[in-house]
Amino acid sequence: MFDVFALALPRGHGFGTRPPVGAWIGDEERSWGCVRRDDADGSFGVLAMRRRVDDVWTIVSDDHGFATFDAAKAAVGARLRDTDPSEPLPPSVRRRTSLRDLSGRTLSPAFKTLLRPTHTGAAWLLNQLYLSLPNPDANWVSDCQTANFHTRLWEAQLLGSFREQGLLVTQPVESPDFHIRNRRGGEAWVEAVTANPPFAYDHANAPPLHAPDDKEELFFGAAAERFAKTIGSKLQRRYADLDHVVGKPFAIALADFQGGASMVWSRSSLIGYLYGEGARLDRTGARPIPERLTAETLKGPGAFPAGLFRDDRASELSALIFTNACSVAKLNRYMITRGAPTPGARVVRFGEFFDRSPGAYEGKPFRLDIMSEEYRTLWPQGAEPLTAELEVFHNPCARHPLPFDLVPEATHWFDDGGEILCASHYETSILHSLTFIEDASEPMVSLEDYLERLSRVTA
Repeated sequence: MFDVFALALPRGHGFGTRPPVGAWIGDEERSWGCVRRDDADGSFGVLAMRRRVDDVWTIVSDDHGFATFDAAKAAVGARLRDTDPSEPLPPSVRRRTSLRDLSGRTLSPAFKTLLRPTHTGAAWLLNQLYLSLPNPDANWVSDCQTANFHTRLWEAQLLGSFREQGLLVTQPVESPDFHIRNRRGGEAWVEAVTANPPFAYDHANAPPLHAPDDKEELFFGAAAERFAKTIGSKLQRRYADLDHVVGKPFAIALADFQGGASMVWSRSSLIGYLYGEGARLDRTGARPIPERLTAETLKGPGAFPAGLFRDDRASELSALIFTNACSVAKLNRYMITRGAPTPGARVVRFGEFFDRSPGAYEGKPFRLDIMSEEYRTLWPQGAEPLTAELEVFHNPCARHPLPFDLVPEATHWFDDGGEILCASHYETSILHSLTFIEDASEPMVSLEDYLERLSRVTA
């Protein structure tokens, strides 16, 4: 719970040279506090937060100078005050609408998935992330509960991903959506957007949109064109020319919802559009041989130029931030790997790891119960982080490049002498995956069956 509640802090998990060494929550879960220890002189401090009347966390104490841990711990206890009235709203601050208020709206099927007993962890986490947003739109809740669920889901997950990395995240203006800053002075503006289909569809129950069999279609076809239209519409708004953005890095954060399960395979289409390149394996010989694909234009009727990052046509765009895991399943896994209960259910994730073996051209299949030690220790913190699938595609022609250390825990794609390379923060990288909820009393489905299911989506 500390991992989640700390995301409400302006810098999230970024405690600098005074990391937490103990944390406690009030009996009614209306307050929490931690003891921090100074790395330099060993002194102790206290940080405490309490709920406002609208459930938003507010800092009520941030003091330092305690000589001992016990003295600081006692000070935390005095500040929790769970039985006291909630903190008042600051002057001129709008009361946050409750995400739990479901009356008067026709809920979307996607939002209704949060009401299932197997998804209580995801529902709780989404609400906490919403309450942690510095300044959400007034219509955020109504959007989230109805037709724009995935747009708001992406904003919430993006906030959590940034603050999990210790970034100062603010929303001081209407647009772009976020301003991020690290302790070294690096900063950027970020606009969040989702790639959507031309016509609305039921995200919760839609059949999977299959990946094209033809690799040129995969890299340069309809999905790439949809990304081109989505990114192009944002570039037309010329955020980089706004007074508060001029001279600073500007990035677009993109999540894909153009079709059912399209995010499982659409990264290839994004790469095809951004760099005008792709690849396929020639399997005619004794061993597969990679073959480079290139394109000047995308294959769709719009004939969009391929390779947005090959020249300076989009030099105002510093980078494209992307994830193939913006989903309720992602939030659920985050909570379950931290101990959230799933009575009678087993949650299994399967897909492909990035294979770092020399000469490997394809991913390495996996199937893991997400509560298993094998799964949780894929990451050094012993639980799945929000940033695990976050990727940053750097524009080599950017007027104001995005500093790599501004999003330190993402996978970075960048140009190195004409070759596109990637560098990962985590040793384990998951290329794509699906998550299934099974009856815990039944045997786990075989890996072969999972792979057959996955093949229906990734082709």
